[in-house]
Amino acid sequence: MLVALNALRDEMGVINFDIDVIDVDADPALVAEYDELVPVLLDSEGQMLCHYFLDSAKVREYLNAFR
Repeated sequence: MLVALNALRDEMGVINFDIDVIDVDADPALVAEYDELVPVLLDSEGQMLCHYFLDSAKVREYLNAFR
């Protein structure tokens, strides 16, 4: 998913964004919440945008809300 996010970041017209990678397995609380959903992409508020695979359309829609 990280490779796909980096490719999305390079697309012309997509707002710039940062990516924080967190090891879910290092935190028991995160394992309890996301174990079967990894990799998971959360927005800055902790809301899930997608899991398993990058939903580029949903991420673009989310980012466009900041324009």
